[in-house]
Amino acid sequence: MPPLPPPAPPRALAFLGLVLVAAALSARGAEAGPLATELVRPSFVASNILYVDTGGAFLESRSGAFRAAVVNPGKQQDRFYLAVLHAPSATLVWSANRGAPTTSSGSVKLTAQGLTVSDPNGTVLWSTPAQLGAPVAALRLQDSGNLQLLGAGNATLWQSFDAATDTLLPGQQLRAGAYLAAAAGATELAEGDYRLAVTAADVVLTWQGSTYWRLSNDLRSYKDRNVAVASVSVNASGLFAVAADGGLVFRVDLAAGAFPVLKLGNDGRLRIRVYPLVNSSASLGGDFVAPANDCDLPLQCPPLGLCSPAGNSSTCTCPPLFAASASTPGACIPGDGSALASPASCQSTNSTAPVSYLALKSQAAYFATKFDPPTMAGVNYTACRGLCTGICACLAYFYDSSSRSCYLVREKQLGSLYLSSSASALGYIKTVPQPQNGTRSNSKSSANRTVPIVLPSIAAFLLVAVIAWYACWRKMRKNGKKKKAKSTGVKQMNTGRKKPPSWETGNADADDDENDDEVVVPGMPTRFSYAEIATMTGNFGTKIGSGGFGSVYKGELPGGEGLVAVKKLEAVGVQAKREFCTEITVIGSIRHVNLVRLRGFCAEGSRRLLVYEYMNRGSLDRSLFGRTGPVLEWGERMEVALGAARGLAYLHSGCDQKIVHCDVKPENILLADGGQVKIADFGLAKLMSPEQSALFTTMRGTRGYLAPEWLSNAAISDRADVYSFGMVLLELIHGRKNRGEQTENNVAIVGSGEEMSDWPSGWSSAAAASTPSGASGSGDEYFPMVALELHEQGRHLDIVDARLEGRVDEAEAARAVRIALSCLHEDPAQRPSMAAVVRMLEGTVSPPEPRVEALGFLRLYGRGYAAPTSSLVAMAGTSGSAGTPSSTAGASQLTDSLQDVSAPR
Repeated sequence: MPPLPPPAPPRALAFLGLVLVAAALSARGAEAGPLATELVRPSFVASNILYVDTGGAFLESRSGAFRAAVVNPGKQQDRFYLAVLHAPSATLVWSANRGAPTTSSGSVKLTAQGLTVSDPNGTVLWSTPAQLGAPVAALRLQDSGNLQLLGAGNATLWQSFDAATDTLLPGQQLRAGAYLAAAAGATELAEGDYRLAVTAADVVLTWQGSTYWRLSNDLRSYKDRNVAVASVSVNASGLFAVAADGGLVFRVDLAAGAFPVLKLGNDGRLRIRVYPLVNSSASLGGDFVAPANDCDLPLQCPPLGLCSPAGNSSTCTCPPLFAASASTPGACIPGDGSALASPASCQSTNSTAPVSYLALKSQAAYFATKFDPPTMAGVNYTACRGLCTGICACLAYFYDSSSRSCYLVREKQLGSLYLSSSASALGYIKTVPQPQNGTRSNSKSSANRTVPIVLPSIAAFLLVAVIAWYACWRKMRKNGKKKKAKSTGVKQMNTGRKKPPSWETGNADADDDENDDEVVVPGMPTRFSYAEIATMTGNFGTKIGSGGFGSVYKGELPGGEGLVAVKKLEAVGVQAKREFCTEITVIGSIRHVNLVRLRGFCAEGSRRLLVYEYMNRGSLDRSLFGRTGPVLEWGERMEVALGAARGLAYLHSGCDQKIVHCDVKPENILLADGGQVKIADFGLAKLMSPEQSALFTTMRGTRGYLAPEWLSNAAISDRADVYSFGMVLLELIHGRKNRGEQTENNVAIVGSGEEMSDWPSGWSSAAAASTPSGASGSGDEYFPMVALELHEQGRHLDIVDARLEGRVDEAEAARAVRIALSCLHEDPAQRPSMAAVVRMLEGTVSPPEPRVEALGFLRLYGRGYAAPTSSLVAMAGTSGSAGTPSSTAGASQLTDSLQDVSAPR
């Protein structure tokens, strides 16, 4: 065996150890590196694990006052956020992915295209805008706390100050129309229900849309001028609301200090904490807190808790007739054993439970009645109560008898109450019966065991007897009809008086085996006789509308149970009675707050009538296009759009059977007092007989709203309703029908025979002024084409109804236009679902940028419709082969086809 080599000297071993340590440190440095100051460059990657030694911080401002970090406020391993923190006080002042947290190994990446936050699988959870205008050169954190993406020459491509979350810092502006959104919880940074919103008139705090504090009403504020607010900012001197010219509107003086931080907490409190210096860890004290009174907060107590001031704090008790909840500490529930009504009950198919109300004592007030205007004014107590009863989403109402004002509470949940000696509105909380659990007492247990055995036996015997009797009666009746037919049939044919099938004639006296009045389908709505409906409508004396399926008449249910609208199906064949009753049962079972409810029906002989709930404001076209009455404000229009979208979304995805409406238009969107919006005429195509299939496309759609796929052999899906909704949304935005009819003298007609010159001054001229170059300015342009071209030019306010006189935020207008155009894509697969449209209108999802290339057919139709006939002939001639004699026919077919899809009524 060869001898072993001599051992290495001690110096060699020491050197080798140093090399290994240096290599390890070098490897770790290549992954993370030290905490960067002020700037990092593209190709930079960070995560909480890589920067665990610095608490996830990877970048600090030059003075060290602020740090950018990947942090988890609640120390939860699945909730990490890219955030900016005020380092001395450890206050989180901005977060990027607040609605989409990542894990500890999720990464933050900086590239030339922007900044992203991804999960461990590489899925992007948040990013800066895709189009920044130039490549990113660096990410910079300023001493003001502003995180910026810089381009060449230090040009700002994006900054966190323009995307405020729940905090406002010195140097940052919150513009009118924008808001701060409080976090949902101490460790949940997603947007909660509290907002600090800047409006043109004020700065307000809201909860679920209801106001609970106004800057103008705060005794610590000073008002300098009565002009519109353009923005809000905070600095060492105080809180300021300024006008567009920079002049002061409101101000609040703060404690003297160099660095104030305004933050909206997850409890709904607005707090301004002032620090001596930007690098100070302790504030000066004397924070500005709004609202100043604890009991002015919407949820200072749990729901329905009565808040009473107690020195510098408050106490919570339950009002009379209510008791403490055993399941929710501090919450109050009805003491009579009933249950509080909730929005969830509106989605239930069994939402017809009787409604009751529990009265609050006279000094129990609700925060929303202090600031929000009444839902209705000048009404009596009964009308206010009836309004809440008729709106499923209404949870309570408050009525002020001195001013005859009615306030409805329609939040997702009820807030707390507060004790006020000056409260003038009395409150009433809506309740419903508790669900029965089906349990019985022990004394009835033996009876319970007997009933399931005896009752089925009795029922089976009776059922067999009834079936046998009915079969014998049918057989005898049929034999009698055959004998009568043999003796009279020849005579009827010779005299020309033989009756054709009932679906061809609509004869009310026609009868066959299927039309027996004894047809019964489980779950059918109330069945009326024709005589009963004639009585309730005054022999059809008050006609309130008409449509493709028939005329609509106003009526009243027997016993004064309420007004109804009766639709008499006319001029179309109907199914046999059993199939008709089956479909009526399906339609009648649909319950949704945004769908008109079917109250009953009549199927007598070949007469078919439907009884619906009555909507007292009529259809949308009357309020939107009418020349009398107030103009629909922008907020009302968006509420109408949202309500209609929710109704359609329920038809498409909330029902047991998907229902495609096929005729979405303003005439089928009904309005009622209290902001009710409901879709009508859904499901009626299911009532047509197979013999009427050739009329289906004509009947189930209206020119101006039909999707392009109606002209092809493509299957009609729910995306056809999306297209029609997009057309309606454009009309809501612009306040006029998308295209005026043309008479033979080429006079534009708007609405139902109304000329542009008859409309309010400035309305038609505004429409002409908004027309892009090259389009007709006579008022008869095809508006979807105009809207598309104005959208491409960024002129969204020119699309808005001029009668609103500028009372629309441009960002809101642009958002609505993008939603409408996205619904009009020619390819149905490129249109969003109605559920997605609802989320866009609610603001929870940003609308996509419309694909202009998928909207080219709007231009083709708009220009083709406005062109003279000779121009159309020339268009067709140049597009066809030389010498083809069918140029004129081609132009005619082009125009006719496109009009069938997109022309108005």
